[in-house]
Amino acid sequence: MPVGRRAIQRTAGFTLIEMLAVTGVMGILAAIAIPMVGNIVANFRITGDARTLLSNLSLARMHAAANFSRTRLYVDLSTNTYRTEIKTPTTAWTSLGQSVTLSGTDAFSFGSIATAPPNTQDTIGQASQCLDDASPPVAVDNTACVIFNSRGVPIDTANAPTAGYALYITDGGAVIGATVSATGAIRLWRTSATSTPAWVQQ
Repeated sequence: MPVGRRAIQRTAGFTLIEMLAVTGVMGILAAIAIPMVGNIVANFRITGDARTLLSNLSLARMHAAANFSRTRLYVDLSTNTYRTEIKTPTTAWTSLGQSVTLSGTDAFSFGSIATAPPNTQDTIGQASQCLDDASPPVAVDNTACVIFNSRGVPIDTANAPTAGYALYITDGGAVIGATVSATGAIRLWRTSATSTPAWVQQ
């Protein structure tokens, strides 16, 4: 093989036009992919928060039945945290473990959604305010509590069975509600936060 041809083969590479074309294609793909990845991450985050909330509500109900005492999920709406608390006839509300904080920009809210999931609440809203241990008890601002009696039945602050409990979280794009029926069954519902509610059970 001639020496000149061997030298040409060694120096062969991509032209400037080819490099610019590849860079342009990569830029277009990145512009399409980055928002999609962001939406996927946000969806995973709020879905994970909703599943964790569902698990903690179920655990609160089981603790109530197992310990023959009232148990509640205490939600601090101002800090987007919640914890499980238990109360016996002779003790004040006592925390069972540490508080859980919602991820990222997720918050306890239903945004502008005006209609509750079907066959759950008459009017959409977070669960009723928590009461402190004073005598008589006083409602705690910026809180919501789901209370279960010793049989795992949801009760209101007057200890009467209720079917109107719900907790809602949103990330601005979706709203997920965890509702508690009169029998204690807990369900998750989801709808878009930016359109007419179309609740779908999860």
